[in-house]
Amino acid sequence: MDKSGRIISSNVSSKIASMLIYLFIGLAALTCVIPFIHILAKSVSEEAYVIANKVFLWPKGFDLDAYRKVLGDASIIRSFFVSVVITVIFTVIGMLITLCAAYPLSRKNLIGRKGITMLCMITMYFSGGMIPEYLLVNSLGMLDTIWSLVLPLAFSAYNLLIMKTSLQTSIPESLLESAYLDGASEFCILGRIIIPLSKPIIATLTLFYAVGRWNAYSDALFYIKKNVDLRPLQLKLYNLVIASTESIQDTVEGAAQLTNPEVLKAASVIFATVPIICIYPFIQKYFVQGTMIGSVKE
Repeated sequence: MDKSGRIISSNVSSKIASMLIYLFIGLAALTCVIPFIHILAKSVSEEAYVIANKVFLWPKGFDLDAYRKVLGDASIIRSFFVSVVITVIFTVIGMLITLCAAYPLSRKNLIGRKGITMLCMITMYFSGGMIPEYLLVNSLGMLDTIWSLVLPLAFSAYNLLIMKTSLQTSIPESLLESAYLDGASEFCILGRIIIPLSKPIIATLTLFYAVGRWNAYSDALFYIKKNVDLRPLQLKLYNLVIASTESIQDTVEGAAQLTNPEVLKAASVIFATVPIICIYPFIQKYFVQGTMIGSVKE
């Protein structure tokens, strides 16, 4: 085969490979989008169609009564604001800890940095367990307080390693040496050089922390018992799922009267998902950049 024939064959193979890749990505995207569309359709459908399992990807009998009940339920609104406050505090503290730990560990002149990094990595594979953690939170007097939902999970060894790798690969060593020669302190370098040049990875890890905290509910289930006002939205959704599964009475924790827990559960899931969906487009650019930077190995 001549050179032109080989070029044509190569182009055809490349197009077929591209089509297969796009097809695979499209199918993977559908597996993420279709469940959300199904929940959205159920949340705006009439209860009779939902009970009869006739709602799939398109709503039947358009009805916003479930959303009116969600917005009219004071306990759900209160839980929503509790989740917002906890997520903000948790994300700020988590990023401060991660950044302040990753920067010194990324410096080659830190004595024992490999050993400290290894100790952090060990926590990814081994933990004390649920009972020792509960006993620790109880001994510190954090039960039924907002700090029981913030401090235990505020440090992530996985995020620390991503941040450390990013700082080592994206910050030129010559830039830091120039700052040292100009008399800059470590805090000055961190605030004026490291943070401005690390916006992509900071945005990525901020999203990781925020989404992880927003979706968590098991710690609130264990640590928040008496103080009902501190129960986050995710715990409220958990109670709605239990109510729907066990077909209990149409009232959850003193909420408004519900006619069909399944429809209310769908509306509550959409209500809890919208904030993250609204925030993500504004940091998508930084998220992609930060993920690529953090994937580079030493």
